[in-house]
Amino acid sequence: MRVFVTGASGWIGSAVVDELLTAGHEVTGLARSDASAAAIEAKGARVRRGDLDDLDGIRLGAQEAEAVIHLANKHDWSNPAATNAAERAAVHTIGEALAGTDRPFLLASGVAGLAQGRPATEDDASPFHGPDSPRGGSENLALEFADRGVRAASLRFAPSVHGTGDHGFIAVLAAIARQKGVSGYPGDGTHRWAAVHRLDAARLVTLGLHKAPAGARLHAIDEEGVPTREIAQAIGRAFGLPVTSIAPEDVQDHFGWIGTFFGADLSATSTATRELLGWTPTGPTLLEDLDAGAYSVR
Repeated sequence: MRVFVTGASGWIGSAVVDELLTAGHEVTGLARSDASAAAIEAKGARVRRGDLDDLDGIRLGAQEAEAVIHLANKHDWSNPAATNAAERAAVHTIGEALAGTDRPFLLASGVAGLAQGRPATEDDASPFHGPDSPRGGSENLALEFADRGVRAASLRFAPSVHGTGDHGFIAVLAAIARQKGVSGYPGDGTHRWAAVHRLDAARLVTLGLHKAPAGARLHAIDEEGVPTREIAQAIGRAFGLPVTSIAPEDVQDHFGWIGTFFGADLSATSTATRELLGWTPTGPTLLEDLDAGAYSVR
């Protein structure tokens, strides 16, 4: 199958490309830089130069492919409006390009905001609609194309997709701890974060490409929820730092933009996804990765 992947050189995307190539697919990855293009080509995949603002290039990439996996995101926390607008425009462009083809379209999403007071499940519809909502309401926008002949499915990744080389949320928290000289957690530290190892997440994406029906919501979740206090304690052990509670009113000042996420309960289950895809995570847990030094590599 010819698969077009945005975010192909990214943390999750690079592992997905490896899985797709191993499964015998022909992969084309979107690359915005020479370094990204070289990394994609080194794996044995093809390259389409461009970025999320290159809608003509994205349209052509989708039209030429037999499936699209959209993992790219600007992640510009200083300008979320621009990030959301770019995400929505890219998803709309891909959906229109695939309309009426019955081709798979998988897009990255998350579990934030799906449930209150309990772990989120695949039955929880995203509450985010419209261009001004988080991610530009891209999950709901993509799933609307299921009614227009697109095998659209969402990939809801855990807030921690962990492993050696991760530069995501856990790496940011580790950097803040080193800078502050203390590994903090919000309040009493009982809020929980779902987690999954990067390679398990990549295997789920490939299984979803083959098996997910139109309209599916897939949860890339291994651990339902790791308490934020335990995350902070593991970071403290990794860097020899004291661990302390950060008062709720000081969370934003201490953690910056990531405080909003670290102070939220982002737990989720993946029971339905495991049953649908036959997916069984086998990688190390988040705390095992932290204790093994995965985030000590600078």
